[in-house]
Formats: sequence, C-alpha cells, structure tokens
Amino acid sequence: MKSTLFATSRLRVRHLQPEDFEPFHEMQGNQRVMQYTTGVAATAEEDRADLQRVIGYYNDPNNTFWVWAIESIPGGEFVGTCALIRNPQGENEIGYRLLERFWGNGYGREITDGLIDYALGERQLDHLVAYVNCENLASVRILEQSRFRFVREFYNEEERCMDRYYRIERS
Repeated sequence: MKSTLFATSRLRVRHLQPEDFEPFHEMQGNQRVMQYTTGVAATAEEDRADLQRVIGYYNDPNNTFWVWAIESIPGGEFVGTCALIRNPQGENEIGYRLLERFWGNGYGREITDGLIDYALGERQLDHLVAYVNCENLASVRILEQSRFRFVREFYNEEERCMDRYYRIERS
C-alpha cells in the first residue's frame, strides 16, 4: 500500500517498496546523482541490498534512519528519495536525491520545505540540520533560499571536501 507521509503541491512522500527498484537504481547508479554523496555510482546488486535494508528499517521501533520515496502528483512517478536521520552527532539531519531527469524543476526546494514542515510540525523534532558539499551549488542554493540558517563552513575530513552546515530550530 502506498500511504502518504506528507505531500507538497507537486510531490508526495511515502515508504519505499521493492517495486521501486528500477527508478531507485537509475538514481543511485547515476554518477552525477551520487557525485556529492558517496561519490560513486552503485551497482544493481548494491542498490538491491540498500533498498531492502532501508525498507527493513520501517518496522524497527527504534529506527532513526528514515529514507522515503518521493513521487509526483499527479501520476505517481518516482522522482527520488528524501531522508530524515539521526546522525552520529545526535542531530536530526535531512537529505534528498532526485533522478537526474527531474533536476531543475524546483523539486529540491519543494521537498526541503516539505521535510522541514513534516519534521518540525508532525514529528515535533526540536531542530533539523543539513550538510552540503560546497561544490554542490544547486543544493547550496536550495538551502540558502530555505528556512535553514547557515552556521559555518568546514573541512569534512571523512569525505575530504569543504562542507556547509545549516540548522533550523522549531520555534
């Protein structure tokens, strides 16, 4: 069943399903999509295991790693994924990935706004953070135009790049 967690004017967010494999792999197997995340396009085998792992988290009552499907309204076409996770620093972090063919349509900004509303509103989280590689200019622009507040820029030792850190508090 495809029940909606939240929706924006053009997008609906729901649990991932095994049937999402083809577009999920199209996204994760695209080097340009993965450039600023893992840095490497995933294989079909890796994506099959990753999708199964993420779906498995939905039934864990202590889950702090939520990744959901984003689909278009109307039509229900798979557009990408968005995430709300508790990161190793204990922060509530958001993220998203879109199929390359949906870049440039304003979906990144729309899903960021939707995640903020859902996490701070319905989930009643006290804060959210977002990290972005400084070279990922499209995502930097999205965060700069959102309700997130820029906090600092720093060198990310693990990923060996400059990152920007953004935060928003529930008021």
